Amino acid sequence: MKLGLIAGNGRFPFLLLDAARAQGLSVTVAAIREETDPEINHRAAIDDKITVHWLSLGELSRLIEVFHKEDVKAAVMAGQVKHKQIFSSIRPDWRLAKLLLNLRTRNTDMLLGAVAKVLADEGIELMSSTQFLEPLLAEEGVLTEASGGRAPTDDERKNIEYGLGVARALAGFDIGQTVVVAAQACVAVEAMEGTDATIERAGNLMKSLEEGDGSPASTLERTLTVVKVAKPNQDMRFDVPVIGIKTIETMIAAGANCLSVEAGRTLLFDRDALLKRASEAGIAVVATPRQGLGTGD
Repeated sequence: MKLGLIAGNGRFPFLLLDAARAQGLSVTVAAIREETDPEINHRAAIDDKITVHWLSLGELSRLIEVFHKEDVKAAVMAGQVKHKQIFSSIRPDWRLAKLLLNLRTRNTDMLLGAVAKVLADEGIELMSSTQFLEPLLAEEGVLTEASGGRAPTDDERKNIEYGLGVARALAGFDIGQTVVVAAQACVAVEAMEGTDATIERAGNLMKSLEEGDGSPASTLERTLTVVKVAKPNQDMRFDVPVIGIKTIETMIAAGANCLSVEAGRTLLFDRDALLKRASEAGIAVVATPRQGLGTGD
């Protein structure tokens, strides 16, 4: 079997590439010129079972041509494509332009779902990326305890419960999947900027509350809790929630001390290093079931 890999940015495409090759699959990479790390060329240079074709975000017809030429019948999407690219100066080809004109709304689900249908009509099945990366999915529980870290405090658990309600409502509209909470008040919500930028914005907002002498100018508790969820009907073929070490480093800089993700629907990259870094920084990381913490609060 030959697998097609539509590669976005970050380490996700490389992890999926490793997993596919470990299963003996040949991989044809459709590397997005505006997003994919050029390191992917090096991977292909040292492995004759990997081929790379570079194309623009707007070249849907070329994507299909490449997969047909390489006899690809199944493909996966891995790596983020920044939401703001929807409004970029990239010129869509005729096929993508037609697709965009027929969309009711230009959100991620609508756009990628339409692309998946076009691929299916061309005999190319879009598979779930987690099919190759299931060991990276967060399991339910306090994840930092395994690395000598702590569990969320009572106040942080209250923040998580509040944040889950807000984040799930936000995700239901396909706007964003992350909220940052302090003292059961919403400090920042994610839109097109992404998770890390949302956390950074929340940290800057809290820092701006300081008076000239550095004392708090607000009664709002200054500890930030980050809550990230999957969409209510998350299509695991694309836009899967991902957490990496960069997110932990961003939380440290922003003064965030607790992170909540959804069990079974969030990928943890560099898991051991991530949890070790979080524990060292005093950050609690917890994976909640879909219905919440189950505390009865």
